[in-house]
Amino acid sequence: MPTEDVPETFYVTTDEQLRAVSNLTRHRIMAVLRFEPATITQIADRVGLAKGSSSYHVRLLERAGLVKVVRTRKVRGVVERYYAMAARSIELPDPGEGGPDVLMRHAVADLEESPADGRRHVRMAHLRLTDEQFAELGARLHALADEYRKLSDPALPDTSLVFALFHPAHPVQPGHAAGGAE
Repeated sequence: MPTEDVPETFYVTTDEQLRAVSNLTRHRIMAVLRFEPATITQIADRVGLAKGSSSYHVRLLERAGLVKVVRTRKVRGVVERYYAMAARSIELPDPGEGGPDVLMRHAVADLEESPADGRRHVRMAHLRLTDEQFAELGARLHALADEYRKLSDPALPDTSLVFALFHPAHPVQPGHAAGGAE
């Protein structure tokens, strides 16, 4: 499927779509499909699922509009379907007060499953920013992610970039130490 035909963003707006992306297995299936189409068998192999389970999860993603069939071919009398993402990125609705961020939970699960001796950069920094600085940093992080997404090459190994810029629920007051590293 030509990349110019793929919309930039898919906006999750329904409960069915939110349930579809909230599942870690389906999140991993979407990661397989982010750069190139794949069949149920290819998806199952890459995610480590049985074909039946892979098919079930792909059908739910397809029903929610997150993935679609982009080509078919006949192999020994059976129609083989190639699935791809419906858009380059997915935007979730604001989870609301106290609502967990689905993508961040999935990213942490993926990080925990990545090889401990693999290359990774993980950093947490506690900052004190004005509203303007907060907005500027958010915009710069988004621009940097977009810049590198344009450089992505399907022939190269997958790399995940996840960031969260937020105000904590209980900010540390000036003069009080927080038990953590900067």
